Amino acid sequence: MNDTTPPAPAPTGPPKSAMFIVFLVVFIDLLGFGIVLPIMPRLADEYMTGYSKELRGVIIGTLFSSFSVMQFLLSPMWGRMSDRIGRRPILILGLLGSIVFYTLFAFAVSLPRESSVLALCLMLISRIGAGAAGATIGTAAAVIADCTTPDKRAKGMALIGAAFGIGFTFGPLIAYFGLSVFEKQAWGVGAIAAVLSLVATVLAVLLLPETRKPSGHVQEKEPFSMKRSLNVIKSPIIGPLIVIYFLAIFGFANFEATLAQFTKAAFNMDDNGNFLVFAFVGFVLMVAQGGLYRPLVGRWKEERMMSIGVALMLLGLGTLGVVAYGTSHLFQGLAAAVEPMFYLALAIAVTGFAFVNPSISSLISQRADPNRQGEILGVGQSASSLGRILGPFVGSVAFQMHDSHTLPYVVAGLALVGVIMLLPVVSRNSGS
Repeated sequence: MNDTTPPAPAPTGPPKSAMFIVFLVVFIDLLGFGIVLPIMPRLADEYMTGYSKELRGVIIGTLFSSFSVMQFLLSPMWGRMSDRIGRRPILILGLLGSIVFYTLFAFAVSLPRESSVLALCLMLISRIGAGAAGATIGTAAAVIADCTTPDKRAKGMALIGAAFGIGFTFGPLIAYFGLSVFEKQAWGVGAIAAVLSLVATVLAVLLLPETRKPSGHVQEKEPFSMKRSLNVIKSPIIGPLIVIYFLAIFGFANFEATLAQFTKAAFNMDDNGNFLVFAFVGFVLMVAQGGLYRPLVGRWKEERMMSIGVALMLLGLGTLGVVAYGTSHLFQGLAAAVEPMFYLALAIAVTGFAFVNPSISSLISQRADPNRQGEILGVGQSASSLGRILGPFVGSVAFQMHDSHTLPYVVAGLALVGVIMLLPVVSRNSGS
């Protein structure tokens, strides 16, 4: 059976409580990610006294991208393994890895400044390991697919998006709280992330049931298979959705990666201001996916929700581009007057993204061979990770290329135009 075979109805055996447990597991694990991410550049910078500006940028960029590179490489592998041996052991293995590598991160940032090379190397290893361990999001999505019928799939996928939003909202809060509790001892932040992953592991071991039912289909034992991943992308039913996933994430990452630079250039925001902006992004993402998307997708199909989401992203990102150009050229000295427009545009763009993301995951799952849910959703997550690798790089370069700082929004808009061109293909295949 190949990935173009019309999927059978989802099994009804796995308890719906598994969806709630996997939501908690993903949420707690992403809290750890959200705790480490915002302060990692500052912690790394403290070990780079005497380094050139360019070298600092390369090292920090490598620490950021290494996480997504591992997710890009390993998401399909974890998915294939979950199809063969079950979702539960893969998720637990990933959580155990998170404990180990967040602990390693805590150790690395506790080293004295004289051990800068060792500290930076261990930080890199911890980010590579955490990325490998966190590449199980596709497997978590497969749990949702196991527990839902196709007509309820999108609502289930939105749970993972809501977990992302909550994790990104409260993770930075916990990070700054942890720094104050541990009296500015950086290792405490890594320790908190490791403890949270431990809590998620205990929950998974005690409460998460196995949702992958044996089907009699013999799964191939080859964990790494570029050929199989390419075959998924070439599928006329699944392939366009994978490409849309990449383009949407790539476009959003162009804006996301340059947001802190934009707010500094436009509104002269300091680190505390940027922290609040990112918390606002997480809050909007949480509300949009948990409070708006779930009831709306019960009325409208995923294709329509995805189209609305793309339109909102274009409107929001286009308006942010106008704000960027305006604060640098048109209304210089009036930045405070356009700041409300900035937050409104930010909310519109993030809400659009919140509509697009679970719609794509749901459609991929519905059109996938039921025996290859983990693998195919893993390929989708791999495409997402590739967007998060290339988007920040392209966006960061584009941001510096013109003093208006509008080019990242132009690039994002072009990516979304590509999505619009593929939407009719997705709609034609909706009955396949």
